[in-house]
Amino acid sequence: MSETIILGIESSCDDTSAAIIKGNQILSNIAANQTIHNEYGGVVPELASRAHQQNIIPVVTKSFSKANIQQNDICAIGFTRGPGLLGSLLVGTSFAKSLAMSLNVPLIEVNHLQAHILAHFIEDANPQPPKFPFLCLTVSGGHTMIVLVKDYFDMEIIGKTIDDAAGEAFDKIGKIFDLDYPAGPIIDKLAKEGNPNAFQFNKPKLENYDYSFSGIKTSVLYFIQKEVNKNPNFIQDNLKDLCASIQKAIIEILMKKLEKAAKDLNITEVAIAGGVSANSALREAMQANHEKLGWNIYIPKFEYTTDNAAMIAMVAKLKYERGEFTDLRITATSKYDL
Repeated sequence: MSETIILGIESSCDDTSAAIIKGNQILSNIAANQTIHNEYGGVVPELASRAHQQNIIPVVTKSFSKANIQQNDICAIGFTRGPGLLGSLLVGTSFAKSLAMSLNVPLIEVNHLQAHILAHFIEDANPQPPKFPFLCLTVSGGHTMIVLVKDYFDMEIIGKTIDDAAGEAFDKIGKIFDLDYPAGPIIDKLAKEGNPNAFQFNKPKLENYDYSFSGIKTSVLYFIQKEVNKNPNFIQDNLKDLCASIQKAIIEILMKKLEKAAKDLNITEVAIAGGVSANSALREAMQANHEKLGWNIYIPKFEYTTDNAAMIAMVAKLKYERGEFTDLRITATSKYDL
């Protein structure tokens, strides 16, 4: 029997992506980024959905071409049903349904958050995949949560943000510093040349595994306003140290709860996923805990951290093997529980 070949489509936010998976091997993973949002300091939903409409056919076409696969070779189509921006999701959902009808292949809905976690099972994501059960810190611009992963489709959120996500905090603080959007990667780059102990910022004191990042954002805002009143060039004069200090504070908040959960549950299999898992300081903190606490750590390749269709194809492949297909009457949803 030949290996399963599946097309994955991702359109939950501002990246249009298509990927082809054969078995657990990604043959292509194409993405079109939307730079127009940089002018607005954040994603504009209406502009995002229009850009998806322009990008989806070229992206899917290129994905087939790079994989050297014909449309008639695929066994099924997986697509992001949610969560995300409804207008963006509708473009991917509608396209997936239309193509599935024309090719007469099954349709498979995918939860975007589940896909970030299961990206670890793509053949080249890690030297080896995590062993169940494992903890996964899933952290991005829209989501921050600690997930107990008992099996491929048996996941429990044990901690989550009660306000801003970590990636959102990076971007909002970057806006205070007048950095371009998205600010997270810029802060990460500047932090490498700064002193992480130059400035101290307030950290939340929540008892359980939940997170909060609105307080640190407010703390930074008030601190900057006070210092700029004394020195109008304070941000420019201290930008690298500010970025290093902010990054240290946010990573410490993330890791403290993850360490607590791992200790309480006696789990040493620990993974990170989502866009912020590309952050160099977070990766270094995970490596430090591998050495200090004996964690077996799982850090995905950069291309599988941000929104991408390879992770959608991976989940679709697992669902295909279980015979979990989606009715063509399915609709996109902005909220989709894990």
